[in-house]
Amino acid sequence: MNEKVKKAMICKRIGAKVAFYRTLKGLTQEALATKCHIGKSTLGRIERGEYTQGLSVITLIDIAEGLGIDISAFFVFTKQENKAWKQMLLEIEDNS
Repeated sequence: MNEKVKKAMICKRIGAKVAFYRTLKGLTQEALATKCHIGKSTLGRIERGEYTQGLSVITLIDIAEGLGIDISAFFVFTKQENKAWKQMLLEIEDNS
């Protein structure tokens, strides 16, 4: 797998975690973006894994604080999550 694809998949995984915790906390994108002092469109791009260039750790810390969680939650994945993402990667590689 090339580095560009690997980085894109990591951003998608982090974005999925952001969206999951936001939904779990009952927040809209607009409400969380306001809490974190970022634009709603920026948060949307992060959640979709489209913000692959220049996403800072500081922004992720702000989002984690806005959600009331530790930043590590964005980087810890269960065995089931890892299996699902690996399967997705295999499908992407097969279609390339």
